[in-house]
Amino acid sequence: MKYFTHSEFDSPDETGSGKNMRHDFLEMLDFAREEAGIPFKITSGFRTEAYNKDLQKRGYQASTNSAHLKGCAADIACGNSQKRSIMVRALVNVGFTRLGISKTFIHVDNDPDKSDAIWLYA
Repeated sequence: MKYFTHSEFDSPDETGSGKNMRHDFLEMLDFAREEAGIPFKITSGFRTEAYNKDLQKRGYQASTNSAHLKGCAADIACGNSQKRSIMVRALVNVGFTRLGISKTFIHVDNDPDKSDAIWLYA
């Protein structure tokens, strides 16, 4: 990877778990980062089952079949509309077809078991 390290994708409860990320996902994300020309700060990458359950208990919208559990998803910090536009355009241009948009982050995944979708977080 040119722009990322595996540790950026570690589940908070398991050091080194970022190595569970799928290579094809990381390659696409690297291409998107190149195209965007701005940094992508990863706020959530791989998740262990335990961490995903903890997020659910704390009220987060963490799906029981989250792509994060499979190593093919990431949440990228994003604080303003200009950066959001640049990031979304780059992610779509490299082939991502599953995006979740929030005021503070963009979720992106390439889970082969899920349909194309773009959704909003409340």
